[in-house]
Amino acid sequence: MEASMQSIALATVMAILTILVWRVVNWVWLRPKRLERVLRQQGLPGRPYTLPLGDLKEMSRLMREAASKPIALSDDIKPHLLPLEHQSFQTYGKESFMWIGPTPRVSISNPELLKEIFSKTDDYRKPTLNPLSKLLFSGLAFHDGEKWARHRKIINPAFHMEKLKLLLPTFHSSCTEMVDRWEKLVSEERSCEVDAWVDFQSLSGDMISRTAFGSSYEEGKRIFELQEELAVLTIKALQSVYIPGWRFVPTKMNRRMKNINNEVHALLGDIIRRREKAIRAGEGAGNDLLGLLLESNMKENVGMSLPDVIEECKHFYLAGQETTSVLLAWTMVLLSVHPDWQARAREEILQTFGSRKPDFGGLSHLKYVTMILNEVLRLYPPVVMLLRLVHKETKLGNLTLPLGAQVSMPTLLIHRDKELWGEDAEEFKPERFAEGVSKATKNQVSFFPFAWGPRICVGQNFAMIEAKMALVMILQRFTFVLSPSYRHAPFCVITLHPQYGVQVILHKAD
Repeated sequence: MEASMQSIALATVMAILTILVWRVVNWVWLRPKRLERVLRQQGLPGRPYTLPLGDLKEMSRLMREAASKPIALSDDIKPHLLPLEHQSFQTYGKESFMWIGPTPRVSISNPELLKEIFSKTDDYRKPTLNPLSKLLFSGLAFHDGEKWARHRKIINPAFHMEKLKLLLPTFHSSCTEMVDRWEKLVSEERSCEVDAWVDFQSLSGDMISRTAFGSSYEEGKRIFELQEELAVLTIKALQSVYIPGWRFVPTKMNRRMKNINNEVHALLGDIIRRREKAIRAGEGAGNDLLGLLLESNMKENVGMSLPDVIEECKHFYLAGQETTSVLLAWTMVLLSVHPDWQARAREEILQTFGSRKPDFGGLSHLKYVTMILNEVLRLYPPVVMLLRLVHKETKLGNLTLPLGAQVSMPTLLIHRDKELWGEDAEEFKPERFAEGVSKATKNQVSFFPFAWGPRICVGQNFAMIEAKMALVMILQRFTFVLSPSYRHAPFCVITLHPQYGVQVILHKAD
């Protein structure tokens, strides 16, 4: 009897081990090779699958190499920022595939196919993130289906133009502090060097903190510091194949990421609970984003829970600070290199406002400034690639994409594609947007710095108004050129950062 029980136990263990081995083999070899065969049979070229990391090891090597040294301002940034994707484009063509571990990533650049991907949100969903990445990537932009629709409905009212107009005095106050500080530095010798990137990070942090929570940058500073550290750790996590259950292993990085997340949740939870208590006590919700969000949420029969509101606030912080600071940073670089456009923008600003405080109507009618910002977003999009996941077999043009495949839309490569934008695609030419985005793109989906379609970024207008306010107030008081100490090194840390800062020499405007 005892021997029989032992035999049954051994057989059970062997069966479980066999199943586990089969699943591992299927995950790392059989399934990828089957998917590769399906893609190749349709005439889609791509890199061959290699066990077990696919192209991740080569991708990491190329990115480390690119990040190890600056490049010339005239150099092509595509191989610097998306080295493997750029190689694949040149070797296999714009519609091709590569491997992220055992998952095929199909690159799509055709505007008609892009339109279809952006429009069919149920067929092309946000990729499933590994649990560690979810500590940073949370909120509206990372939801799908019913939850996305419900959160979007609640959040949308906070970003209506009429609501954004109410935030203009706050934007102005934050910008005034920065330009006043610059003016004091310049006044001593009529010129000085500043790292505009550092100041823009502080500025955008101050603006999002005040407009989101009615608090000062100092109160929110700890949250920004934590989010920045978490972003760096998340990039490291994304550059490796996630092993199921790995998040439970108490590595130094895992522990740090979880500790950061816990502290951010505690800080934001405290802010939200105080505001909810004040609203219930009869105080107004206020005109900041949190107040508008809570007010909208309370009107819903099924609103967002406290954890949901915390996740949306984290997203405010991350997206609100990152987008505006990188847009302003690259605008300073490009206007330094193109003083003719700096002069045009300044002349338009002085004609519109003089030395007066910028108002909403005036900001909306700045033609040259809008053209410049659109061209900066084309050449230096905040996010250089967008990803979607195929969660069922899906027809896309002449392709049939298999379940589990990723679809990549390499924003940077598409924005600089000469077939779509002309032979001058690599050049800074704001005049291409003189008659608006539709005319510049020939009504094609070839310009999407804030995504496109139903899932276009809800904060797009917020970021553009922030950037316009800051640029207007800078050009009202200063002219600027790049410092000799500036080193050109676009670098992806969630969004497209200047790796070594943006050192400019400010001159007091005449």
